Amino acid sequence: MANPPLKSCCFCQSLRNGSIISGLLAIVLSIITIVIIFTTRVTFKTIVFDWVPPNIVKIILVINLCMTILISTLMIIGVIKRNHYLMMPWVVLGIMIAIGLLVSVIYTAVVFFVDGFVLTGVLWLVFGLIACAILTYCWCVVYSEFTILSEENERGRYNKQPYRR
Repeated sequence: MANPPLKSCCFCQSLRNGSIISGLLAIVLSIITIVIIFTTRVTFKTIVFDWVPPNIVKIILVINLCMTILISTLMIIGVIKRNHYLMMPWVVLGIMIAIGLLVSVIYTAVVFFVDGFVLTGVLWLVFGLIACAILTYCWCVVYSEFTILSEENERGRYNKQPYRR
């Protein structure tokens, strides 16, 4: 397997701590989003299937957020137990969410520009791209820890380097 893209998280933390923080951040943001969905009157639409009723879109979004909480919990357990198989769903989900977020941000900004809301489109584009960059960095941290743990598992039990705290 390839070398991990990152050696540390935020230039001072270990990849293990960064992975746990990324998982906790995903859980907290998912819970906050679920609360916002049920307490505000925001209408959600889909890009392709615009004929789906808004209540169904909310239910689908909440189910996806619950799956994110489950997969993030598995990833945190995988980091703590040093099991890369438990981290694999988060690695796959994270890159898919990053790509989906990028497409969604660009599409929504273009819709704002077309409708004449230039300032809203610019702000949406700037903050959306910042969020996409942060999500991609968190994914790189978790992916780096994933590659380290998978290399350790490939070496075997007796050839592992000692774990340093």
